[in-house]
Parts: sequence; structure tokens; C-alpha cells
Amino acid sequence: MSGQAEGAERFEALHKGPEPLLIPNPWDAGSAKLLASLGFEALATTSGGSAATLGRLDGTMALEEAIASAAAIVEATELPVSADLENGFADDPAGVAETIGLALEAGLAGASIEDYTRRDQKIYEIDFASERIAAAAEAAHGGPRRLVLTGRAENHLYGITDLADTITRLQAYQEAGADVLYAPGLSRLEEISQVVKSVDRPVNVLGRPGAPSVAELAAVGVRRVSVGGAFAYAALGAAVEAARELLDEGTYGYFERAGIGLQAARTAFAAAPEGPTAEQPSR
Repeated sequence: MSGQAEGAERFEALHKGPEPLLIPNPWDAGSAKLLASLGFEALATTSGGSAATLGRLDGTMALEEAIASAAAIVEATELPVSADLENGFADDPAGVAETIGLALEAGLAGASIEDYTRRDQKIYEIDFASERIAAAAEAAHGGPRRLVLTGRAENHLYGITDLADTITRLQAYQEAGADVLYAPGLSRLEEISQVVKSVDRPVNVLGRPGAPSVAELAAVGVRRVSVGGAFAYAALGAAVEAARELLDEGTYGYFERAGIGLQAARTAFAAAPEGPTAEQPSR
């Protein structure tokens, strides 16, 4: 069995465990190694976090850049990795299928496809969105290698709070062949529970302020929880806080957090050459 096939099999099985799969979103090889060292069982890329490594905003990466970023994260650990492939970097179903083919070649165990086009800033009409998922599913499941496909209904991220439409979309994506279903932006437990009861596939929930706890999500049958770009932006936020302290106060209190980070890096990057002690993160 190839590494990609084994990873996809492991990734699929993790959705059937006794507790929801907690899947953090690294943004580069280093953050992937760090998160893997902390005990997570799978990883997923973040379009926003990956774009930030290039000094750009979410939604501005090219297909080739997204695949290269995902491939670097695949290479960084032995964990199965799913990729945030936005809208498949194509409108037409054939183009989406080609993108899934590239994801398989990159060794990814999973990938997600959105029903929102950032270029035109609109949600695809449901029948066309379903055709796109069907093409992605054929590419993900129809060859010698399999990839766990997540179908995403983006309504609630873009101000469309019609839960009935979101559920109808997720049901359509299920019928089109998606293995996992995801409606980022849902925060009310009763709505999440309704989504879970309305489909026959594992449901992913975005962990965000105001969302139910993992224990509450588990109680209503949620099978996976991810964080999107939150960890990447939290890291940037820590850098901003440290820079502001140096610029505004001229003090070095950030060294306490830097020591924690360095110790974590020394554990995660065990193969790296020895450097300064955790108490003196001078480089």
C-alpha cells in the first residue's frame, strides 16, 4: 500500500473513532511538525494561513502554490493531511477534478471543495455545485488511489443564514459522493445537531468563539472539529504583541513566551542541530 493510500485509509478511519477527530490546521512544515508532536492524529491545511506565509491574504494563492504548500506539510510528518483547496481553483467540474488529481499526486489523504467562488464572490447554484462535487468525488474515488473528500457549504460564512438551504446543499453533496460534510460558520448547537441528523456522513465543525465545546459537539454526533486559520493568526498575533512591547515599552517580556515556543520546537524538530537553551532563545 502506498503512503498516500495508507494515509487516506487512516484518515477515513479516524472519523469513526469514539470521539470527534480534532484536526488542527498548520500553515507550513514547521507548524505541522509542532502540531504533530503535541499528539494530534491528522492535519489539515489552511488557505488563509498558507497565504499568510507568502505575505498575502486568504483566497489569493494560485493552484500551484496551494499544492506545493500542502505537499510540504505532507512531507513534514507521517500524519494524514487534508487540504483546503478552496473552490478547487476552477469553476467547471472538469477543472475541479484535475485539482483533486494533483492533490492525490501530492500525497494528500483528503481535500475539501467549497461551493463559493471568491473571484465572483457568490455561492454556486446548488445543481452546479453538486456537479462540481460529483466530479471531485469521481477523481477522489474512481482511480487506484482514494482521497477523503469533504464537501463544504459556505452559506454561513457569507451572511446567508438559511439553515434549510445549507442542509439541502449538504445532502446534495452527500449524494454527489462527498465523504465528509462541512458548513463552516455554524455556531448554535441546535442547528449543528439538526445538520448531523439530516445527513449520513461525518460532519466537521469549525471551532470558533461562540461555538459549542468539543464535548457538546460530541454529544450531538459531530465527528470532526477543525480550526481554520485560527492557529496561524494566533501565531501572528503573538508576534505583534512581542513587537509592540519592544517598540512601545522597550522591554523583553516576550522572552517568556519565546522560551515556551523554543522548547516546543526543540521537541518537535528533534533532528535539528542543537542551539541555545530554552531559557535563552537568542536566535
